[in-house]
Amino acid sequence: MATKKFLELQDYSDADLQSELDTTVAQYQKLKFDHAIRGLDNPLVLREVRRDISRLKTEVRRRELASAAPEAIAERSKIRARRRRKK
Repeated sequence: MATKKFLELQDYSDADLQSELDTTVAQYQKLKFDHAIRGLDNPLVLREVRRDISRLKTEVRRRELASAAPEAIAERSKIRARRRRKK
């Protein structure tokens, strides 16, 4: 089941998505610093922001793969298959 935040991210343009990612990363760094210095009222905010960053990065990567050329996808599949054989 898709979350509300995931559905919202699909409506963003690529530039909006990147600016949102940059803003969220800066917010996370500030929260982390504040938590180390004086503590936060609710430290679970760090986890929420970290998960938001992950959602944003996932959406960026999904769009990269969707717009990739078939040759690039085939090359990626070869690399992944080679990695599986090494294990």
